[in-house]
Amino acid sequence: MRYNLLVVLPLLLTTILLQAQQTQSLFCGRLIDGTGGPVLENVLLTTVNGKIQAIEPGVESPAGDFIDLSDKTVLPGLIDAHVHPLIYGDDYQVNHLKNSSAKKALIGLKVVQEFLHHGWTTLRIAGDADVYYAHLDVRDAINEGLFTGPRIVGAGHYMSVTGGGGDINFFAPEHPVHPDGLIVDGPDEVRKAVREEIKHGSDWIKLLVTGAFMTAGDNPQNVHFSPEELRVAVEEAGRRNVPVMAHAHSTEGIKQAVAAGVRSVEHGTFIDEEAVQMMIERGTYLVPTIYVGEYFLEEHEDSESLAKAVALHKKYNAESDANIRHAIEAGVKVGIGSDYVGMPVANCVREFAQMVRLGMTPMQAIEAGTRVNAELLMLDDEIGTIEVGKRADIIGVDGQPDQDITDLENISFVMKDGNIVRHTWR
Repeated sequence: MRYNLLVVLPLLLTTILLQAQQTQSLFCGRLIDGTGGPVLENVLLTTVNGKIQAIEPGVESPAGDFIDLSDKTVLPGLIDAHVHPLIYGDDYQVNHLKNSSAKKALIGLKVVQEFLHHGWTTLRIAGDADVYYAHLDVRDAINEGLFTGPRIVGAGHYMSVTGGGGDINFFAPEHPVHPDGLIVDGPDEVRKAVREEIKHGSDWIKLLVTGAFMTAGDNPQNVHFSPEELRVAVEEAGRRNVPVMAHAHSTEGIKQAVAAGVRSVEHGTFIDEEAVQMMIERGTYLVPTIYVGEYFLEEHEDSESLAKAVALHKKYNAESDANIRHAIEAGVKVGIGSDYVGMPVANCVREFAQMVRLGMTPMQAIEAGTRVNAELLMLDDEIGTIEVGKRADIIGVDGQPDQDITDLENISFVMKDGNIVRHTWR
């Protein structure tokens, strides 16, 4: 009996280990690895246990079992650096009061799963419209394996001053309501709020440094947080190695946020030459979120709730385009962010076409939504490019998006961490 066990146990352990080595081979007709290198053809890509083990270009006739992507262009999984999965409908400042945090978590789960289905394997949530932390609960449930979904990082709330973009500014004072943002005034409240956000799971801090386009009763040209409040927020977050993202439209707001040490500026509508140079010198990222304005014009031009956003987009669109185009040409590190606020998830990929319209090549736009965003999120040792040792976050596209960026709307294969979540055969 003892002899039999000595023989059988090693064989059993070997069988278990072999079963655990989940090996898959993908035969890719064209491969964009996201590193800036040339497009590779006829590539046999091997993954083991959710990571990329081998990349072999120039394979004419692959042997053995493989997933046939020979008619597709294969790319790294897409990364959206600015989303709000809990926001829906045009009147979002009131809609957030209509559902419990629990229901919002279910809404958010559905939204992020749609993102994954459309090729977005990683999301950064730029704060969200919930009194509690529903979207971070969704993140944790996905990480625990309870649900399939994209990789998620982000902030619990967008922090705002009283009367700012995160406040509700159209109710009478005798009717207090919970605003969609987290309201903080003065350095002490800012410091406390940063600590609370981190306590409850935020791995980013989001500041509404200026007024916003969408919210009532505030002006995007105004700077809301003081330089001292900004300094305290960045300093306090830095104690815990947590980066800060800054919603900033106005020129002065952008400069103050960059000077305070934020990692990224969101929107950057009125960025000027001085701000551009500051961002280049400090390595600050810009996430312009262009398409959302076009979406409002297409779908909500007559919305009473979004009348301000539509009017400001019409008024400043040409100026904003010129400013962002200059930032791209000057060499600011620009990432892709859809600013998802309830539009069809399938439309979010159109942000890439906006970047091409403003001066990027299709390949630069692809890298903005993969490698550059991975660097922004400080996850570039794991994701953002197709390289040996990195996570197997991989998508397949019908067409050649390096030639026609709109082909990114034709995603038919999605793999995250080596698990196939979508495979559509033609």
